[in-house]
Amino acid sequence: MERLAGKIMLLWGARRWIVSFCAGAVGVLSLPPFDFFAALFISFPVLVWLLDGASGDAEAGPLGRLMPAFWTGWWFGFGYFVAGLWWLGNALLVEAEQFAWALPLAVLGLPALLAIFYGLATAFARLLWSDGFGRLCALACGFGLAEWLRSFALTGFPWNAIGYGLMPAPVMMQASALIGIFGMSALAVLVFSVPALFATRRGLVPALVIGVALLALQFGYGFWRLAQPEPEGSGEIVVRIVQPSVDQSKKWDDDERRAIFDTLLSLTRGESQSGAKPTHIVWPETSVPFVLTSNPAALAMIGEALDDGQTLITGAVREERNESGEARRYYNSIYVIDDKGQITSAADKIHLVPFGEYLPFAGLLQSIGLETIAHAPGQFSAGSRRQSVPVPGGRRFLPLICYEVIFPGELKLEGPPADFILNVTNDAWYGRTPGPYQHFRQAQLRAVETGLPLVRAANNGISAVTDAKGRVLDGMSQNVIGSVDIELPAKLHANRGSWTPEIAFWLITALLLLVALVSRYNFARTSN
Repeated sequence: MERLAGKIMLLWGARRWIVSFCAGAVGVLSLPPFDFFAALFISFPVLVWLLDGASGDAEAGPLGRLMPAFWTGWWFGFGYFVAGLWWLGNALLVEAEQFAWALPLAVLGLPALLAIFYGLATAFARLLWSDGFGRLCALACGFGLAEWLRSFALTGFPWNAIGYGLMPAPVMMQASALIGIFGMSALAVLVFSVPALFATRRGLVPALVIGVALLALQFGYGFWRLAQPEPEGSGEIVVRIVQPSVDQSKKWDDDERRAIFDTLLSLTRGESQSGAKPTHIVWPETSVPFVLTSNPAALAMIGEALDDGQTLITGAVREERNESGEARRYYNSIYVIDDKGQITSAADKIHLVPFGEYLPFAGLLQSIGLETIAHAPGQFSAGSRRQSVPVPGGRRFLPLICYEVIFPGELKLEGPPADFILNVTNDAWYGRTPGPYQHFRQAQLRAVETGLPLVRAANNGISAVTDAKGRVLDGMSQNVIGSVDIELPAKLHANRGSWTPEIAFWLITALLLLVALVSRYNFARTSN
């Protein structure tokens, strides 16, 4: 292995960038739907060896000396994000005649932007580089900070954080309840980088001990947490998830609207599969193909489709009018509708998708003919605050629309706490690609982190109900037309005191940084 590490370390020019790109791309095999987490035991050792050889010109100044490390990390990130996010281009092909020109921006441009965060991570790590275990801590610290930073910088897009590659099964997810996805990402990089030390064997023994101990703690805590007795549900709420699997190219076709609506109503009326009558029916994101408040007949039909005491929770476009009755704003919303066809409450999407639901610098971009990808009479506006939404049965849900569920920061509520997470989405934009599987995995993690069960309705899948530990209780795979009925699981009663995943992340970061600094100091002293 020493010989292989030496060859990789001495690579330069195009060969260095190609190897770095491929190392990042291989890491995507750790993510859904592949879930081969061992792939990252290849990616990160290669990255470590590349960084071993990424020393800049001593006369180039502080910034210039870091550029080889930055570009090594950038190419690694570019490979990781191109291989992991290529499916975003599928959304632009739904209306190819209008948006196909932007395909390179989605498939290459966004990965190039996201790769900057990994370039910053490796440049930061190179500042603290040493010759043993300490450099792995520096790399883990850099990646942990990078994943945290990309959760909010430029509106945020923490999709496919490295930590997800270490959690292909519920038993491996439970530690995220303690340290969150960013803490998991930092420790994942540390563990996955350990094989790099087989090349020189400097610090190998303590690194192996720490790596094996971290994995043992992850599995041990997972088995222990899953073995704990579950709180019993009251049985008062039985949820029916409706999955209509509407072709995205037909979703807003005027000739198809009535057929789509009739399919939703038919699935709502269907016989119960569990023996217990559903009390709450859930439709996916923007499933209603018109503005409900402008269509009283549609609300009346919903009321007729619901039995006495049933409630519909649906994604829909909400219209806000001004004093003269003209439409002023549109929101991507969730409505709660009772058995009389009356809207009893609503929640608006707060974290909108740039270019999908709104245009940054709208005035400038609209002047050159750009439009949002998602259909709406106008750009969507963002909701003002996130609150739990009450439903009959004495429960409240945390509303997360579409990709809001990938943001750990979106779990904080104003006002009363929630009893379950409700995630409505429409992943039909992405067809049969890894995208919907990756999206669902991140939704699972939010259930684990919050201790709340997850109710997820997706237009064409993956729709499911998980318990508060992320275990799938029932659901439907992609492109299935149907519904599932299941009793709402109970939430976990957390007793963490003042401990939060945020605190854990910063403690982990500080510890990694301390080890990296001490190792760097000792390395510099012995080198002189």
